[in-house]
Order: sequence, then structure tokens, then C-alpha cells
Amino acid sequence: MKVLKFGGTSVGSAQRMKEVASLICDGDQKIVVLSAMSGTTNTLVEIADYLYKKNPVSANEVINKMEQKYAAVVEELYSKEETKAEANAILKVHFDLLRKFTQNNVFLLFDEKIILAQGELMSTAMVNLYLQEIGIKSVLLPALDFMRIDKNNEPDLAYIRTNITKSLSVFPTDTEIYITQGYICRNAYNEIDNLQRGGSDYTASLIGAAVKASEIQIWTDIDGMHNNDPRFVENTKPVATLHFEEAAELAYFGAKILHPTCILPAKLENIPVRLLNTMDPQAPGTLISTKLTPKKIEAVAAKDNITAIKIKSGRMLLAHGFLSKVFECFATHKTSIDMITTSEVGVSVTIDNDKHLDEIVNELKTFGTVTVEKDMVIVCVVGDMDSENLGYQAKIVNALKEIPVRMISYGGSNYNVSFLVKAADKKRALESLSKELF
Repeated sequence: MKVLKFGGTSVGSAQRMKEVASLICDGDQKIVVLSAMSGTTNTLVEIADYLYKKNPVSANEVINKMEQKYAAVVEELYSKEETKAEANAILKVHFDLLRKFTQNNVFLLFDEKIILAQGELMSTAMVNLYLQEIGIKSVLLPALDFMRIDKNNEPDLAYIRTNITKSLSVFPTDTEIYITQGYICRNAYNEIDNLQRGGSDYTASLIGAAVKASEIQIWTDIDGMHNNDPRFVENTKPVATLHFEEAAELAYFGAKILHPTCILPAKLENIPVRLLNTMDPQAPGTLISTKLTPKKIEAVAAKDNITAIKIKSGRMLLAHGFLSKVFECFATHKTSIDMITTSEVGVSVTIDNDKHLDEIVNELKTFGTVTVEKDMVIVCVVGDMDSENLGYQAKIVNALKEIPVRMISYGGSNYNVSFLVKAADKKRALESLSKELF
């Protein structure tokens, strides 16, 4: 069985939903994970924001406008009047639920998560109904029945595996399409929760691992993972094959096509992940697996909004435990470190979340002199970077000879060399790397 995930753009209109149906209805049994229609999650966030601000009037205005949009999609999507009536009745339940929150005086984070779940619940109901209208044996497989995170907000893999098996077993064996929601889940307290932005990719990978799928397909609006960022560099090309580790590095360091956490569950079960384009289904896309193309640089990516922190201390040379104290400071404030370089007199690190920056800096000042640089970018070059492959590092460094580099990280893995540059130099760095490497 294959697991296919379609993002918000892929189900963003009635026509797009029909195109998705034509892609998935080939006679093979599969689980299809859907995001909310494009724009829906942002609208739901806006509704929640008005409710936090105790402005139910504006929240209702947004709800009404959103309901009109969905009514138009229903009118275009279905051909039978009875199906249109059924779809409108299903959607009315969701919009009535949203309106109930405008009548409450108190609005909590728990309420917001319920609101954010409505997008996926509506899109999956609409597509499932369309499949049934055109005669496909399709069923809804509610993600809230099997997708769960634990007290640490990590997927409860044993629970997911056990309960998706139970959920699948209640349907006829000749069911062709199982439609389920991406992104949404329950938490350890059985409350509605989510896997954060981009979580539909994660859902697909977790489901694929749980059912031991033959392949996981991530369908988006771009034909695979490109060898550079097409928003900044011209004439980029999709990469045909990537190793799991290479894809994970690219996703973490800025390749927007794939959610960074998506790779791990598939990798652990050795399930290939294929990135495909809904707008161009014939394009081969990118296949992610255990296969590594030796002695080849595959792609470049960039991660924005990076803050660099340098701690300089004359005591560092003789002070065992210095680094552990520095790391403990970041751990206390639940702030992850992306890059790290050290010398005899100091250590430099980068972070992509400066929510607790002031507190971190204040604590670090007890260890030494602290300097902070904002508006930085990590440029990441990914490929077979084994230390015995001569010349690649020199080519990469040579490509950046005209660009000021703040930090370099190499050797942490065999798949990645990273550079820290100013945001103003990002485009120039990406272009220069493309010219030199590809």
C-alpha cells in the first residue's frame, strides 16, 4: 500500500480536487493524506486572533466570508444536487462550531487548536464525498482516531501503529481509497492538537511507517527538490535522487518543499519517499531513499532569520565543563543550536529562534564577553562530503571567495557543509555556488 499526501495548493479549489481524484483513482489501494484548502489555515488563525482579542464581530465576518468561499467550491465540485446538499450540511456543522466560539467570553489555546483542525476536517470530507459521487470506493479514516503525540509533543509511535491498524480493520477489504487528515492529532490528554505547520508531511510519513507502506508520496506544486532555491537562482533543476540524510539536511536548512521532521519515520522503516508535482504529474520528481550518489554535490539551500552568538572567554582554555555550561544555558531556555564552532578562547553558535535571546545573553555574560549578530543566513551545501572525496570543499570555498563568511561548519556529517553569511549576501552566495558547483 502507498501513502500519498497532497498539500493545500493541491486541494485549493474544486478543479484541483478533481485533479487529485484523477491522480489517486488508479485501482490500487492507498491512504491519501490531505491538508486544508490553501488559505484556510491562515483564515482560521485570523479567526482565533480576533477571539483572543475579544472581537467576536470581526471573527464572525471572517467566518461568513470563509463559508461563502466554501459554498462556491461545493457548487462547482459536485454535479448531483443531493451530493451538494450533503456537502453543505457537513460544512454547516463545522461553521456552526466556529460560530460557537464567538459566543464565549473566554478563549483558550485549547479552543484555538480545535479551530485550526477544522480546515483538514472539511477538505477531507469534501474530497471523500466527491470520490463517492464518481463511484470510487472511498472512506474517511479519521486522523483523530489514531494520530497522537505524547507529553513531550513527540509522536506516540506505538499508539499510532496499533490504532491505525484498528481503524483500517473496520472497513471492507475492497476499499480503494482511505482519506485522512494531515496536521491534526490528539495529545497525551486526548485533546485535539496538531503537528505544527507543515505537519501534513509528517502525518504521511508516520502513517507510512505505521502501515509499512511500499512508498510515501508527497505531492506539492513543484517538481521535486531543486538543486538551489528557484526564488533566488535562475535555471535550477530538480534532483532525481537523494539519500535520506541529504534530504533531511536540505529540509532542515531551508528547502521548503519538505517538512524537516518528515524524513525520520520513513528512514527508520526504510520506506522510499517520492516528491511529485500535482501540476505536472508526469514529472519524475525526487526519490529519497538509502541510495547515495557517490562523489556528487546534490543541492544548496538557505535558512533565514539566523542569530549568531559569540562567547569569548580567556578562561576557556583551562576550564573543563565550559561548553557544557554554555549548552545548558540554551537547553534551559529550550532553544536549539544550528551551527557551532570553537577555538581556544571562544565559541560561536547560531540559533533560529530568538524568543529567549535576552535571557540567554544575560546568562552567557557570566562566562565571558558576548556579541550578537542578527539578520544572518545559513547556506548549506549537501552531497557526498566524505573526507576522502578530494577537492569538493575547495570548490565550495572558492565559490564564496567574494562573500564575507562569518562561520563555517564541516565534519558534523558526511553530507553537509554550512556557511553563515549576512542576509544581504544570501542571493549572491546562492548564485555563486550554483555557478561553481552545477
